[in-house]
Amino acid sequence: MKKTFLAFALFLFVTAFTSCVVLSPKKYKALLGSKDSLYTAFNEGLVKIENLEKEIAKLKKDTTLMAEELRNLQKDYNEVDASYKKLKSNSSSEITKLSGDLASREKRLKEVEEVLRKRDEATNSLKEKLQQALLGFTKSGLTVEIKNGKVYVSLTDKLLFPSGSIIIDEKGKQALTQLANVLKQQPEINIAVEGHTDNQKINNLGQIKDNWDLSVLRATSVVRYLTENEKVESVRMTATGKGEFQPLGSNANADGRSKNRRIEIVLSPKLDELYNLIK
Repeated sequence: MKKTFLAFALFLFVTAFTSCVVLSPKKYKALLGSKDSLYTAFNEGLVKIENLEKEIAKLKKDTTLMAEELRNLQKDYNEVDASYKKLKSNSSSEITKLSGDLASREKRLKEVEEVLRKRDEATNSLKEKLQQALLGFTKSGLTVEIKNGKVYVSLTDKLLFPSGSIIIDEKGKQALTQLANVLKQQPEINIAVEGHTDNQKINNLGQIKDNWDLSVLRATSVVRYLTENEKVESVRMTATGKGEFQPLGSNANADGRSKNRRIEIVLSPKLDELYNLIK
C-alpha cells in the first residue's frame, strides 16, 4: 500500500513539474500512461484496504463470540466437575454401605443354610427312628418317607379302622403307640394328621354324611388317641380331612382305592429359628 501511495505522489510531482517544463509529445504520452497506471493501482489499493477492514471487523466479532463461548464452556465444565466429585463421594459411601449389607446378608444366608442343614439331619434321623419303631407294621400297609423336608407316615385304613368305621382297632392302636413313643422323644416336631378316602359314595353310615366327614372324623380319632391315650402334647397336633381329592392311586380299581383310603401323619420340624432369621 505504501508503494502505491508513493507512486501516486510521484505522479503528482511529475505532473506539476511538466506543467512548467515543455515536453515532447512522446514523453508527454508516456507520462499520461504512467498516471493512468498509478491511478488504477491506487483504486485497487483502496478496495483492498476496505476489504481488509471488513475482515478485521469480522475477526474481532468472531473473537468476541469465541471468548463468550469459551466462558460458557468453562462454566459448564466447572459444573460437571463439581457434580462428578459429588457423585464420586456419594458412590464411595454407597459402595461401602452396600458392601456392609452384602456381608450381613451373606452371614444370614449361611445361618439359614446351617438351620436347613440341621433340619434335614433331624428329619432323616426321625425317619430312621420311625422305620425302626414301626418295622413290624410295614407288611400291613405302613410306609415312612421324606417329601419336601417332612416325614410322612402313611397308614392304610385297614391297619387302623374296620371298614366304614372311625373307631381305631387293636392293631391300629399298637402302631400308634409305637409312633407316639418316638414322637414324645421329639418335642421340636409338629404333627399333622390327614384323613384320606377313595371316591366311593358313603351309604348307611349314620352320622357320617360323605367322604369329607369320614376323612375328618378318622383324622380326629387318631389325634384323640395320640393326645388322650399316649399323652402327646395337643399343642403340637393338627387334624385335617382331605376327602377323596388327593389320591395316590386310581379309583378305578380295588388296589388303587385301597391306597387312597389312608391316614397320613405328617411330621415337620419347628422352623421358628429359620423364620426369625428370614425376618
